[in-house]
Amino acid sequence: MSRKKMKLAYITNDTKRKTTYKKRTKGLVKKVRELTTLCKIEACAIILSPDFDSQLEVWPSHAGAQQLLFEFKKLPQSIRNNKMVNQESFLKQSIAKATQQLKKRRNENRQKDLKKFMFQSLSGKGILQSMNVKDLNEVGVFVEQNLKDIDKRVRVLTNESRS
Repeated sequence: MSRKKMKLAYITNDTKRKTTYKKRTKGLVKKVRELTTLCKIEACAIILSPDFDSQLEVWPSHAGAQQLLFEFKKLPQSIRNNKMVNQESFLKQSIAKATQQLKKRRNENRQKDLKKFMFQSLSGKGILQSMNVKDLNEVGVFVEQNLKDIDKRVRVLTNESRS
């Protein structure tokens, strides 16, 4: 039986928040331990919560975490910052990716519209009269490209049939 999805928001009830903190901390440490075992990598987890007057939670140990952080700090700045992101850069990357996807979808939709206009005009519907100059030019370019693609395909097929 699956659990219902929990809304990600600040838990106002102190006891629930403390219980959730302890459970999630335990789960996070378990995930880091599993990751180091499965992937043969070095990792550490440092968790501090001033809300619960809890002690610093460190995995695998204070010495192990210090050693790993020392090794990390010895790396050149370019390697250290290679894949590191903060909230701002993560959001910028997400926005850039979404913008690219939007641009791609708009282009795909425009190509579908041009194809639809082309086939409607070929079927005798008077749609071209209602289009503006820019749209007509784009349909013209689209038709020319389709004709070139058809000519290219015909040449390939005739060459294949000769051999």
